[in-house]
Amino acid sequence: MPDEPHRGPVLSVAALRKHYGDTIAVDDISFAVRRGEIVGLLGPNGAGKTTTLNMVLGVLEPSAGRIVIDGLDVARHRAEALATVNFAAVYAPLPGNLTVWQNLRVFGLIYAVPDLRTRIEQLLEQFDLQTFRDSKCGVLSSGEQTRVCLAKAMLNQPRLLLLDEPTASIDPASARELRQMIRAIADRGDSGILWTSHNMHEVEAVCDRVLFVSRGRVLLEGDPRRLPAERGAASLEDLFIRVAREPLSFGAGAGA
Repeated sequence: MPDEPHRGPVLSVAALRKHYGDTIAVDDISFAVRRGEIVGLLGPNGAGKTTTLNMVLGVLEPSAGRIVIDGLDVARHRAEALATVNFAAVYAPLPGNLTVWQNLRVFGLIYAVPDLRTRIEQLLEQFDLQTFRDSKCGVLSSGEQTRVCLAKAMLNQPRLLLLDEPTASIDPASARELRQMIRAIADRGDSGILWTSHNMHEVEAVCDRVLFVSRGRVLLEGDPRRLPAERGAASLEDLFIRVAREPLSFGAGAGA
């Protein structure tokens, strides 16, 4: 990880495309995430959100376009760039047969985290996990497992944090606590966060800016608290439904 953060956006995506034969999953997407900002990537299932996240994570190779993370072009500086990234997703639970401590140690070694024991202790305290340090992750509640996943995602103090439905499987009280933790991470100002969610109340509460995606394209962008009124919708949820049902009225062309 670089000693000093790049002064530009923590993430810059330009003309990003991904296709599988004739099927277009992501169709010329461009956007940026600034340091200290939480950006919501919104859209119905199949809109291209997870494909976009996987390209940023380096799991998928783009068919075209450019991804720059903390000033590093991923195509040319893949290892350096991805060392500044981490993620948490509801569909990617940690190994349930390992304890909280063991999981954090394994992933800390993968990320080559310096002074790993001290870093783990810091995260156990930050995410209120000291009580569960020797508990196997498989026996924890959904809320506890989500906190462990978020602690894992912060091991390398990422400049870019990707969160895919991070609170989808937990109760409202735990979700509120997690949102506060994530908001605090962004407010420190040295990291940017890209967040996907189908919970529009959550998005409105935590995101600084949202991007509506449909058929692999960004159709709308703006402040989640102002964008609905600007587009004649009663709420962010109503706007989400309109974009999902009538993407062509917002400029979506053919695609996946």
